[in-house]
Amino acid sequence: MSFLGIGFVLFWAGVFLLAGLKVIHQYERGIKFTVGKYSGLMNPGLNFVWPVIQTWQKVDIRTTVVDVPDQDCMTKENVSVKVNAVLYYKIHGAKESILNIEDYHYAVSQLSQTTMRDVVGEVELDELLSNRDAVSNKIQTIVDKATDPWGIKVESVDLKHIELPKEMVRTMAKAAEAERERRAVIIKAEGEVVAAKNMAKAAAMLSKSKGALHLRTLQSINDLSSDQSNTVVFALPLEVLRAFEGFPKKNSK
Repeated sequence: MSFLGIGFVLFWAGVFLLAGLKVIHQYERGIKFTVGKYSGLMNPGLNFVWPVIQTWQKVDIRTTVVDVPDQDCMTKENVSVKVNAVLYYKIHGAKESILNIEDYHYAVSQLSQTTMRDVVGEVELDELLSNRDAVSNKIQTIVDKATDPWGIKVESVDLKHIELPKEMVRTMAKAAEAERERRAVIIKAEGEVVAAKNMAKAAAMLSKSKGALHLRTLQSINDLSSDQSNTVVFALPLEVLRAFEGFPKKNSK
């Protein structure tokens, strides 16, 4: 064979070998197929795939976010709500994610939507609004179990927004306002009871000491006189009048 022929063969051999070199990044895994049959996992770094007889496919093993769009859900007491959420999942089995499911990302998205509607339908509206974490955890548990055969681990599910009908929002606002008014009335009544008890106690103490009521009256007058714009009309307590009874009377001529 001539040098030209040898060079031609070496050239195409080099092209052949270079075409088979594949680079897998640290956050990826590769699935290798030989004549259509699974033949191994490709780890990060430089890998070789025989052209023509072997093919390969990348799988990203980083955490992926699925934005679950608004879903029209019906609660246990037949209240219509719109709920959306965000789901985080990660592939822990690259082989299963390729061999067992056609499009794992689309499948996870659809599964999370149906699961969210089912779980919301099992709880009442009050529980849905006050205990989102429990509802989110239940959705996560169900989706995670269903995606195990696909080599997927659901890390978390968070309910982002719950939209209520406008009529329900107005009704809840009225109920909250009525509850606040009820509490205000109760607090005011309790305060009046305490004030009445203290006033009765103070009156009992003043009545036991001679001249105490007179001193309290003078103190009140002094407090009122600090503002010159006030006009005060008051009646002298009987104790003040009785105090004059102790003075000797002059004989009239």
